[in-house]
Formats: sequence, C-alpha cells, structure tokens
Amino acid sequence: MTSLAASIDSLGSSDDDLLVRIAGGDRRAFADLYDRTAPRILGLVTQCLRDPAQSEEVTQEVYLELWQNAAKFEASKGNARSWMMTIARRRAIDRVRASQSSRDRDMRVGIRDQEAAYDVVSETVDIRFANDEVRAAMCHLSAVQREAIELAYFDTLTQAQIADRLGVKIATIKTRLRNGLIALRTELAVAAA
Repeated sequence: MTSLAASIDSLGSSDDDLLVRIAGGDRRAFADLYDRTAPRILGLVTQCLRDPAQSEEVTQEVYLELWQNAAKFEASKGNARSWMMTIARRRAIDRVRASQSSRDRDMRVGIRDQEAAYDVVSETVDIRFANDEVRAAMCHLSAVQREAIELAYFDTLTQAQIADRLGVKIATIKTRLRNGLIALRTELAVAAA
C-alpha cells in the first residue's frame, strides 16, 4: 500500500483503530494520530504549564509514551482520545510538581547557604567590650574560683584534669566552678545595669 493510500485509509479510521495499529508498530498510523490530536494535546498541556517550551517538551513525552504503550490501551475501558488526554494531563501535572519541588529545593538551599550580613567592625568592638567586662568581673572572684574558671575555660581542662593539677578533690573543683560562675554572672549583671 502506498503512503497516499495508507493516509486515505487512516482518514476513515477511528483513534481506537489507529492505536491498535500503532501497537503493531505502524508508523503511518502514529503520524496520522499525531496530526489529528497534537493540537488538543498541546493545548491541554499548555493550559496546565503556561510555558510554551515546557509544553512542547511534555507533549513530545506524551507521544513517546503513546508509541511505547499503545498496546496497553483497552477500548472497553474508554475511548482513545480520553486515554490520551489523561496521559497528557498526568504528564503535565507531574511536570508542575517537579518544577515546584525544584523551586522549593533551590529556595531552601539558597536560604541555607546565604550568609547573614553583619558589621565586622561592630562585632569586633562588641567582643572587645565583652572581653573587658569579663576580665573586670574576674577580678572580683576569689583566687581559687578564678583559677578553676581559667583552667576550665581558657586551658580547656576537664574537671578531673583540674582536680589532678591542683591536687584537690573533684567535688571541690565542681563547687569552685559553680560558685565562680554564679559570682561572675552576678558581676556581669551589675556591670550591664
């Protein structure tokens, strides 16, 4: 059969018949089905996506799926046009969801990676003032409290290491640290007021 004769034959065929022929690998039937239905499929997809380039891409995916899965069409469950429109709508919705997910992911990553703006000079001045206040408050502690705090926070020793170094019980170190921190907090609150 010539291509002209095949085209004329396809004109009288229903979409259901064309899908049956496509399932058998008939390229002419596929071309005819495409010519008949492409404007409606593209229109439906464009309605969902609003982006012409993505709409064309999804429409191409729809027709690829139709070519690959034409044998899965069952005329007893509905007509070919409805089946095709369902595939197109499903593909378009999948693309919308994928795009939204991508935007959400990009937003989360962008926010996470964005460095908080701060004034370096102001930050440095604040740290120096805080250091000066702590030094001044440390002068008001007893010698044993100051020593325990300096070993714990400046030399980063554990309570057990401080007890060994000073030759006292660990309970004594815990008490010195606790009382020293309470006194330090009190002194810093007074300085801030």
